[in-house]
Amino acid sequence: MTSTPPITQSDMAHRLPPARLVDRAAHLVEAVRGRRAVHVGFVDSGCWDYHDRFDSWLHAHLDRAAAALVGLDLDEAGVARARELGFAAHAVDCSDPDAVARLGLEPAEVVVAGEVIEHLDASGPFLDGLHALVRPGGRLVVTTPNASGLLNAAAAALAGWEVNHPDHVTLYSCYTLTNLLERHGWRVEEVATYVPVLKEFDALRGRMKVLGAGARVVLGTERLLARLGRPYAADGLIVTATSARS
Repeated sequence: MTSTPPITQSDMAHRLPPARLVDRAAHLVEAVRGRRAVHVGFVDSGCWDYHDRFDSWLHAHLDRAAAALVGLDLDEAGVARARELGFAAHAVDCSDPDAVARLGLEPAEVVVAGEVIEHLDASGPFLDGLHALVRPGGRLVVTTPNASGLLNAAAAALAGWEVNHPDHVTLYSCYTLTNLLERHGWRVEEVATYVPVLKEFDALRGRMKVLGAGARVVLGTERLLARLGRPYAADGLIVTATSARS
């Protein structure tokens, strides 16, 4: 019986791969441009009014760039609305490979899972299920908030607040996300970071307006640090990987 070697403190220090700061939406649009793509978690539940005001619904932008795009989501009402708007969409649990297979989708060149994984109680089965959506050598692009980002560290340390979507249950760092992807058969190719654009600051009032002003400063600092070669202070991660199971 082989014993597991002990883990030392030095084993817990991980050199991060090179990364660059990008515009999240533009980066994802280029990832699908001219390709067959699947957008997982495309509905962005609860944000329709925001997207209508600012033309910021990512799925619509991806649809304009992709050769073909299918949206998959658990939100049945959101899927129904997307269909009414003319988008190809299905309500399905992507962690269930049998349910995905029943859709009969043509394998995609690219799968985008934007701001999804942080909502999931069980991310492993989800990542396993995504292999069924891509053709051999197909790519997965995952975006998620960065556990090492400066905004939340500053909000917690200086103001006693945490900035998180009410449905988030997990935060990933570069190391934990890339490690998770590799465990589930995804070969990491590239890491990028992004700073979110929060367009509602001007509508904030009272204490939230003060917090919003502070957030502007912190996000600006994240961009400055990225220009100085410190991209991992940014608030979001984008990891591109290829399927090693195809």
